Amino acid sequence: MQGDERRRAILAELRGSKAPVSAAALAKKHAVSRQIIVGDVALLRAAGHEILSTARGYVLPEAADGGITRRIAVRHSAAETEAELNAIVDEGCTVLDVSVEHPVYGLLTGLLHIKSRYDVRVFLKKSAEAQPLSILTEGIHLHTLLCPDEAAFERVKDALRTLGVLLE
Repeated sequence: MQGDERRRAILAELRGSKAPVSAAALAKKHAVSRQIIVGDVALLRAAGHEILSTARGYVLPEAADGGITRRIAVRHSAAETEAELNAIVDEGCTVLDVSVEHPVYGLLTGLLHIKSRYDVRVFLKKSAEAQPLSILTEGIHLHTLLCPDEAAFERVKDALRTLGVLLE
Protein backbone atom coordinates (compact mmCIF):
# COMPACT_ATOMS: atom_id res chain seq x y z
CA MET A 1 0.00 0.00 0.00
CA GLN A 2 1.37 3.38 -1.01
CA GLY A 3 1.40 6.38 1.34
CA ASP A 4 -1.51 8.22 -0.31
CA GLU A 5 -3.67 5.11 -0.22
CA ARG A 6 -2.74 4.45 3.43
CA ARG A 7 -3.59 8.04 4.42
CA ARG A 8 -7.00 7.73 2.73
CA ALA A 9 -7.55 4.50 4.66
CA ILE A 10 -6.54 6.18 7.94
CA LEU A 11 -9.05 8.98 7.34
CA ALA A 12 -11.77 6.45 6.54
CA GLU A 13 -11.04 4.53 9.74
CA LEU A 14 -11.14 7.70 11.85
CA ARG A 15 -14.42 8.76 10.21
CA GLY A 16 -15.93 5.37 10.98
CA SER A 17 -14.84 5.26 14.61
CA LYS A 18 -16.60 6.86 17.56
CA ALA A 19 -13.59 6.11 19.81
CA PRO A 20 -9.99 7.29 19.45
CA VAL A 21 -7.75 5.05 17.34
CA SER A 22 -4.16 4.65 18.53
CA ALA A 23 -1.15 5.07 16.27
CA ALA A 24 -0.05 1.59 17.33
CA ALA A 25 -3.35 0.06 16.16
CA LEU A 26 -3.13 1.90 12.84
CA ALA A 27 0.50 0.82 12.43
CA LYS A 28 -0.38 -2.82 13.04
CA LYS A 29 -3.33 -2.69 10.65
CA HIS A 30 -1.26 -1.15 7.86
CA ALA A 31 1.95 -3.13 8.60
CA VAL A 32 4.08 -0.02 9.11
CA SER A 33 5.82 1.54 12.09
CA ARG A 34 4.06 3.80 14.56
CA GLN A 35 6.34 6.62 13.40
CA ILE A 36 5.08 6.22 9.81
CA ILE A 37 1.52 6.68 11.12
CA VAL A 38 2.57 9.78 13.08
CA GLY A 39 4.04 11.16 9.83
CA ASP A 40 0.90 10.25 7.90
CA VAL A 41 -1.25 12.11 10.42
CA ALA A 42 1.05 15.14 10.15
CA LEU A 43 0.65 15.08 6.36
CA LEU A 44 -3.13 14.75 6.67
CA ARG A 45 -3.20 17.74 9.02
CA ALA A 46 -1.02 19.73 6.62
CA ALA A 47 -3.53 18.90 3.88
CA GLY A 48 -6.27 20.53 5.96
CA HIS A 49 -7.81 17.57 7.80
CA GLU A 50 -8.53 18.32 11.45
CA ILE A 51 -7.33 15.33 13.47
CA LEU A 52 -7.14 15.54 17.23
CA SER A 53 -4.58 13.67 19.32
CA THR A 54 -5.82 12.37 22.65
CA ALA A 55 -4.33 10.17 25.35
CA ARG A 56 -6.10 7.19 23.75
CA GLY A 57 -5.35 7.97 20.10
CA TYR A 58 -6.48 9.98 17.11
CA VAL A 59 -10.03 11.20 16.67
CA LEU A 60 -11.90 13.52 14.34
CA PRO A 61 -13.77 16.45 15.92
CA GLU A 62 -17.39 15.84 16.90
CA ALA A 63 -20.01 16.93 14.39
CA ALA A 64 -21.47 20.37 15.07
CA ASP A 65 -24.93 18.88 15.55
CA GLY A 66 -23.61 16.50 18.22
CA GLY A 67 -24.44 18.90 21.04
CA ILE A 68 -23.27 22.21 22.44
CA THR A 69 -19.79 23.33 23.41
CA ARG A 70 -19.24 25.37 26.56
CA ARG A 71 -16.21 26.46 28.58
CA ILE A 72 -15.82 26.24 32.33
CA ALA A 73 -13.16 27.55 34.68
CA VAL A 74 -12.11 25.41 37.63
CA ARG A 75 -9.49 25.34 40.34
CA HIS A 76 -8.39 22.24 42.18
CA SER A 77 -5.41 20.16 43.23
CA ALA A 78 -4.03 17.26 41.22
CA ALA A 79 -5.59 14.90 43.77
CA GLU A 80 -9.05 16.23 42.85
CA THR A 81 -8.66 15.64 39.09
CA GLU A 82 -10.43 12.28 39.07
CA ALA A 83 -13.46 13.63 40.93
CA GLU A 84 -13.64 16.66 38.63
CA LEU A 85 -13.46 14.62 35.42
CA ASN A 86 -15.89 11.98 36.68
CA ALA A 87 -18.38 14.68 37.64
CA ILE A 88 -18.29 15.97 34.05
CA VAL A 89 -18.60 12.64 32.23
CA ASP A 90 -21.23 11.37 34.68
CA GLU A 91 -23.52 14.16 33.46
CA GLY A 92 -23.08 13.10 29.82
CA CYS A 93 -20.51 15.66 28.70
CA THR A 94 -17.15 15.15 27.00
CA VAL A 95 -14.04 17.03 28.15
CA LEU A 96 -12.55 18.13 24.84
CA ASP A 97 -9.52 19.97 26.20
CA VAL A 98 -7.76 21.70 29.07
CA SER A 99 -6.24 25.20 28.81
CA VAL A 100 -4.11 27.40 31.06
CA GLU A 101 -2.89 30.95 30.65
CA HIS A 102 0.92 31.05 30.64
CA PRO A 103 2.63 34.41 31.30
CA VAL A 104 5.06 33.95 28.39
CA TYR A 105 3.38 31.62 25.91
CA GLY A 106 -0.23 32.74 26.30
CA LEU A 107 -2.99 30.14 26.18
CA LEU A 108 -1.65 26.57 26.32
CA THR A 109 -4.14 23.87 25.40
CA GLY A 110 -3.98 20.10 25.67
CA LEU A 111 -6.53 17.95 23.84
CA LEU A 112 -8.21 15.35 26.05
CA HIS A 113 -11.44 13.96 24.51
CA ILE A 114 -12.52 12.29 27.77
CA LYS A 115 -16.12 11.06 27.63
CA SER A 116 -16.38 8.16 30.09
CA ARG A 117 -15.07 6.93 33.43
CA TYR A 118 -12.91 4.50 31.45
CA ASP A 119 -11.34 7.45 29.60
CA VAL A 120 -10.78 9.16 32.98
CA ARG A 121 -8.92 6.08 34.28
CA VAL A 122 -6.79 5.86 31.11
CA PHE A 123 -5.97 9.56 31.34
CA LEU A 124 -5.00 9.33 35.01
CA LYS A 125 -2.84 6.27 34.38
CA LYS A 126 -1.03 7.94 31.46
CA SER A 127 -0.57 11.18 33.38
CA ALA A 128 0.62 9.55 36.62
CA GLU A 129 4.24 10.48 35.97
CA ALA A 130 3.61 13.91 34.46
CA GLN A 131 2.66 17.27 35.89
CA PRO A 132 -0.75 18.68 34.83
CA LEU A 133 -0.83 21.98 32.95
CA SER A 134 -2.68 23.51 35.89
CA ILE A 135 0.50 23.34 37.98
CA LEU A 136 1.52 26.49 36.08
CA THR A 137 -1.51 28.38 37.41
CA GLU A 138 -1.97 27.13 40.98
CA GLY A 139 -4.69 24.75 39.83
CA ILE A 140 -6.71 27.20 37.73
CA HIS A 141 -7.62 25.93 34.27
CA LEU A 142 -10.35 25.92 31.63
CA HIS A 143 -12.11 23.01 29.98
CA THR A 144 -14.01 23.02 26.73
CA LEU A 145 -16.94 20.64 27.09
CA LEU A 146 -19.18 19.02 24.53
CA CYS A 147 -22.59 18.45 26.13
CA PRO A 148 -25.73 16.94 24.62
CA ASP A 149 -27.76 19.97 25.72
CA GLU A 150 -27.87 22.97 28.05
CA ALA A 151 -29.42 20.91 30.85
CA ALA A 152 -26.40 18.58 30.91
CA PHE A 153 -24.07 21.59 31.09
CA GLU A 154 -26.05 22.99 34.04
CA ARG A 155 -25.81 19.61 35.80
CA VAL A 156 -22.02 19.67 35.31
CA LYS A 157 -21.80 23.13 36.85
CA ASP A 158 -23.91 22.01 39.81
CA ALA A 159 -21.72 18.93 40.33
CA LEU A 160 -18.53 21.02 40.17
CA ARG A 161 -20.01 23.55 42.60
CA THR A 162 -20.74 20.70 45.00
CA LEU A 163 -17.08 19.61 44.71
CA GLY A 164 -16.03 23.21 45.40
CA VAL A 165 -13.91 23.48 42.24
CA LEU A 166 -16.03 25.62 39.87
CA LEU A 167 -14.85 29.21 39.39
CA GLU A 168 -17.66 31.63 38.68
